[in-house]
Amino acid sequence: SAVGFAFPFLFFAIAIAAGIGVGGGSAISRQIGARNKPGADSLASHTIVITVIVAAVLTVVMLLFAESAMKLVGAEDVLDLSATYARIMFGGIIFLLFTQIAVALLRSEGDATRAMYAMMGGAVLNIALDPVFIYTLDLGVAGAAYASVISMFLVSIITFYWLFLEKKMYVSFKFRGFRWDKAVLADITGVGFPVFVSHVSMSLTSFALVSIVSSVGGSDGVAVYITGWRVIGLAMLPMLGVASAVTAVAGAAYGAKDYRKIKTSYLYALKLGVLIESVLAVGTFVFAEQITRIFTWSDLSVRIVDDLVLYLRVTWVIFPSVAFGMLSSGMFQGVGKGLYSLIMTLIRTLAFTVPAAWICGVYMDRGLLGVWVGMAAGGLLSIPVAFGWALQHMQKLIKTGEKQVVSQQYK
Repeated sequence: SAVGFAFPFLFFAIAIAAGIGVGGGSAISRQIGARNKPGADSLASHTIVITVIVAAVLTVVMLLFAESAMKLVGAEDVLDLSATYARIMFGGIIFLLFTQIAVALLRSEGDATRAMYAMMGGAVLNIALDPVFIYTLDLGVAGAAYASVISMFLVSIITFYWLFLEKKMYVSFKFRGFRWDKAVLADITGVGFPVFVSHVSMSLTSFALVSIVSSVGGSDGVAVYITGWRVIGLAMLPMLGVASAVTAVAGAAYGAKDYRKIKTSYLYALKLGVLIESVLAVGTFVFAEQITRIFTWSDLSVRIVDDLVLYLRVTWVIFPSVAFGMLSSGMFQGVGKGLYSLIMTLIRTLAFTVPAAWICGVYMDRGLLGVWVGMAAGGLLSIPVAFGWALQHMQKLIKTGEKQVVSQQYK
């Protein structure tokens, strides 16, 4: 529960990293497609400088106002634990942001393998260090934060070596005599800012859902929501990888003006994504009780078993909708239409999910079950919006490309 109350603020930091990473990565992919190495180098350097500045600001703000932030989301029952967790996490936020940006830069060059190694390495280290710090060293919730920060630190060392010392990347970083370039900043923020706002909407959604769940289910309800959301987050991981690939391929194809390849890659990724998420959804429904046992083996957590099983057996229908939303966003980001991705995310989260959860859980007085049903309904309602808009835009690009070819032939 303590970790859950800090989650919206960590999501905000991740939103910033996503905005910088996707904005910079998408722009770099387009420059690579256009064979403009100096432009790609300048974009990469600006991306790193922006990351360092943002990390410094976030660290100072959260170290000063962690307790007030936790009060804002209603963490009175676990205020000290939540504030402690938040301070430790934001004390090492530079490592989280740097790793996310490094992974985005690797993907922008099509180097998905090392990006995967970095993300997997962080996850494995975190899993290994958690029991040591939480139980062996008896640090509890604070130990979970220390384990996360140390794992991010170790991964950031590896990614730092790949980016700056190994010299195997296409882009080069030039910080000596660095000067801000308005055109480069505009290129990054053109896609990055909408992505940032899109992820902030996810943070606001998390904030709203935590508040709604807390009002109908108390701290135990928040624990169920956050634990269940970890399972959903795990199911989303394949789509993060596929969506990043769609962004890189769409960006390179857009830069080369090969618009049909954008649609081909999107539809192929969508078929693969829906298949993967459907398998994970069915598995989650069938093995909900077994999954629940992983999180509820201690005496203190036994009381949330039934509610967590119910959560998983209601929200599993969200999984396939994730593929439509994330892959459509990835395509829009790749072709430089970050605003479209933002609008689509706002519709899915703030227009569908939060109101549906409030109506079913609070207004209709259905409690936690109502909140879970509302979340599932919001995800399903977003499918036609995401898929229809993506197809329409890609078809428009193809028609534009065909007109350009005809025009050139006539000339």
